[in-house]
This record gives sequence, structure tokens and C-alpha cells, in this order.
Amino acid sequence: MTSLTPILSANWDRPDSFRIDSYTETGGYRGLRSALAMEPDALVDLVKSAGLRGRGGAGFPTGMKWGFLPKDNPKPRYLVVNADESEPGTCKDIPLLLANPHSLIEGIAITSYAIRCHKAFIYVRGEVLHVIRRLHEAVAEAYAAGHLGTDIHGTGFDLDVVVHSGAGAYICGEETALLDSLEGYRGQPRLKPPFPAVEGLYASPTVVNNVESVASVPAIVDKGAEWFSSMGTEKSSGFGFFSLSGHVTRPGQYEAPLGITLAELLDMAGGIRAGHELKFWTPGGSSTPILTAEHIDVPLDFESVGAAGSMLGTRALQIFDETTSVVRAVRGWIEFYAHESCGKCTPCREGNFWMVQVLRRIEAGKGTEEDVDKLLDICDNLLGRAFCALGDGATSPVMSGVKYFREEFLAGTHTPAWELFPYERTTRWADDLVKAER
Repeated sequence: MTSLTPILSANWDRPDSFRIDSYTETGGYRGLRSALAMEPDALVDLVKSAGLRGRGGAGFPTGMKWGFLPKDNPKPRYLVVNADESEPGTCKDIPLLLANPHSLIEGIAITSYAIRCHKAFIYVRGEVLHVIRRLHEAVAEAYAAGHLGTDIHGTGFDLDVVVHSGAGAYICGEETALLDSLEGYRGQPRLKPPFPAVEGLYASPTVVNNVESVASVPAIVDKGAEWFSSMGTEKSSGFGFFSLSGHVTRPGQYEAPLGITLAELLDMAGGIRAGHELKFWTPGGSSTPILTAEHIDVPLDFESVGAAGSMLGTRALQIFDETTSVVRAVRGWIEFYAHESCGKCTPCREGNFWMVQVLRRIEAGKGTEEDVDKLLDICDNLLGRAFCALGDGATSPVMSGVKYFREEFLAGTHTPAWELFPYERTTRWADDLVKAER
């Protein structure tokens, strides 16, 4: 049985966990002082040897990403932290920022020193005003303590950190769209290459990292690369947040080593809600192909989940029991992607719109067998042909849904989903309400 590894979440139960004094009392900013005594290139090598991979979904090696910055470019370098958490089912960065913002700020300071950057930005989702206020307070505390600003701890290293509020667009979770938004333009993805490491923010070398990726750096510096790589698997090192939601007894954040299984996580979370059984789940949010109960023992690391036909993504485990209509769930997700498409490219703009129309027909029991094939045909014209990953992600729940539950889609040729799967049965607390009435 794999056990939890509370590191970033170790002090979340403290009422003052978000304050700098609380963070410092438990070893906070110790890693920064150690980092400032090292050479920047040595820090990059340390993160590389630790095996830290991006926690934002793609899983690209973080140290390698830092190393891509061109050494001969005279322009200033920038660090941009992607805190625009918008993926349906993903809820790890916002709780982290709310309960432990200084882990991110310390990580920003270390990362900026490692890549020789003197200006960093935190791009945070505009709707989470409570988190934005807390971030501003934490940054102010860090400045007052000398962890940010000029001549940090007498080392001659200068760093300014800016908290920037987005305007609520899912597309700005894509790194180049985020950079356009940060520059004041409409958030739309850029053509790559050039990649942000070469021409990013203000056409300067830029590193874009996820909140959890950067927040994991201080512990690596403080405790060492071997400590970090001793957790997880050979190719997916370390720990991470697994966000359980849906039809599970105790939903929430479970910080555990990569490679833990859904079966183990469900055991910790009290299992599927009483009287029901697992039907399907997402390993990394709604833009990853769904898996079924037969995949409950697949190790949750990048390689194993990929081999099972899905992606680890953001480790947003949405759990659905047998009362849930796959058609209804997929329709809801595709409506989201159709709404959030920036409209820049035709495959995504048109493909998602028409998939919504077809899925609504099937959900209402007015579909045809040709509609199911039409969905797959639209996905075929969308996958790999969109300007960014939003289009590819939108095909994932549709194609995997039809793959594992084609009979439910075909049932939509004669019976509405709300008759096959009544809403009141799917509601998470429906069983408790029925018992209360009795």
C-alpha cells in the first residue's frame, strides 16, 4: 500500500499556514538561502537530476525546460507561473495558493536565480479573488522579509514579482495564449516555433511553469535530488496532488508519490459512495481520455497511464459511478470546450460546435447510428489539426467515451439519457436524501 507524502500540504491544517511566519517556522525559505549559495547552472542540473517533470499536464522535464534558454541572447529573461487553473475537474493549484502561497514564492525566487531572471509574473485566474488577495499579501510579506526585491540576502541578486489577474479564459492556460494575454492582447495561441524559451514574453527568453512545478523546487533544493527521486517511479519521479472529485466518499486533495493507483487512492478516500460501483473516471481532467473500472490498478505515472490509452495530465481524478450517463458527461465537457474555444482555427471552432449539436441529439434520444460515426469523423478532422492542444483535448472524452460505452451512444437513437440515467440518481447526495425521507 502506497502511503501519502504530505510535503506541500504538510501544514495545511494550521490556521496560519499562509503566513510567512508559519512557513518559516516549518523550514520555509531555507531552500532559497541554500540556492543563493550555489551557481545557477548547478541548480538547473540539480532539478534535472531530481527528475522533476512539469505538473501542469504535459509532464515535460522542468530542468530541461530551464536549460533551453539561449545563453547568447542579450534580452532580459522572464519567468511566468501559470496559475490559470481552468481544466474541468482540476483543483490542485488554487488550494495550494490559498493554503501555502509562500512555497510558490520561494520556488519563484529559486527558479529565477537558476535561470538568471530578474522579473517574474504569476498569471492567476481572475475569478478566484480570494486567492489573488492572498497572493498579494504573501508577495508583500516576502518583500518585507528580504526574500524578494533588490540585493536579496546580500547576494546582489534582484527579483521583482508581479501578480497578474487574468480575465477568465480557459485558452489562457495554453502558455503562448497566456503570454499574449499578459502583454495586453487577446488571449490566443501563437504559432510555434519560436518557442517561449527563445521568444516568449515581450519576444524575450521565457520559462513558463505550472504552480505545482515551481512550488516543488524548494523541497528539492533543501532535501536533495536523491530524496525527491526516491519517490515515484523511475521515469516519473517525486510526489504530486491527486484531486479526487465526484462519486467518492471523501473527495479532496491527496498528495502522494507518482505511481500510486486509483484503487489505493479510493481506499484512502473511503471508496465509491455507498451502494454504488465505479463506472468510469478521468486520470487527468476532462481533456484526457476516460478510463474504466478495469484500469483501477494502473499506476498513476506518465508512462503507465499513457500505455493504458490516456494521459496523466493534471491528476484530476473525476470519479463516476453506474448512475452516470457517459453521453451526458461528454456533452457537458464538449459544451465547455465549444464555449472556451478562442475561435482562431476552424477545426476547433467548428468541430466543437457541431459535436455539441450531435451530442444533444443523442442525449435527447433523437440521434441516429450515423450520428455516432459522425462524432468520430469530426474528432478525426480535429485531432492534430487544431492550432493548439484545446482541439486535441476535446476529442479525448468523445473518442474514449464511444470506445468504451458505444452502446450508450447507440441507446440515444431511441431513449433519452435522462430516462436511462435519471438525474436524481446521479446526484452525489441522492442516496442520503432518500434515506432521510424514509
